[in-house]
Amino acid sequence: MIDTPVLEARGINAWYGASHVVRDVNFVVNRGETVALMGRNGMGKTTLLRSLLGLLRAPAGRVSGSVRVHGYDMSHAAPHAIARAGIAYVPEGRGIFPNLSVRENLVMAARGADGRAKGWTLGRVLDTFPRLAERLSHGGGQLSGGEQQMLTIGRALMTNPDLLILDEATEGLAPLVAREIWGIVRAFRGDGIASVIVDKNFAAVSAIADRAQILLKGQTGYEGRSADLRADPALHLKFLGV
Repeated sequence: MIDTPVLEARGINAWYGASHVVRDVNFVVNRGETVALMGRNGMGKTTLLRSLLGLLRAPAGRVSGSVRVHGYDMSHAAPHAIARAGIAYVPEGRGIFPNLSVRENLVMAARGADGRAKGWTLGRVLDTFPRLAERLSHGGGQLSGGEQQMLTIGRALMTNPDLLILDEATEGLAPLVAREIWGIVRAFRGDGIASVIVDKNFAAVSAIADRAQILLKGQTGYEGRSADLRADPALHLKFLGV
């Protein structure tokens, strides 16, 4: 059904050993929607994402709760099955293959657009990231930090996902490069790709996102429209101030 969320998680709890990091969190992303996942450092954002993607498993940790992708139960699915269901992940730290060329990093992830009028092909990714086009034969490890982030996002887009999750999308990048990344986020949002964005740049993220969800000590402290959060400095200070 067209109204079925791309991702719907209910009652997510996550532990590292005896440490209860995420506590009874619900998290929903609708088709074409951009959701900002916010919170101070150490509040459980990355752990929540890893839990949703099947990346947090014993012996490193354990997860309870339900995860549905396009309405199908993926609570115990392997990460590759969740990826094939249409979820792409750009992790903190980028996760490129340093010994593969830029071209190899991109084409290894390629998947058809499944009837979309305008899918993400190698040509479109290179048009979007001209610097990658100039470095097609370079090894991933030879790229600058900003170029590596472009490569990681380009590789994710090559899967033609229904949902793209970006964890710390602009962490450590120069302001000019960060602005370029935000421009790309707007571009794929225009294709109807849903997204979840974790980033410390409150102004940039809240300007793009439809909704915001803020974690406070592993629990949902705030959930609502990004516009409402921007309009209320007291809320911002309460949940995100230092």
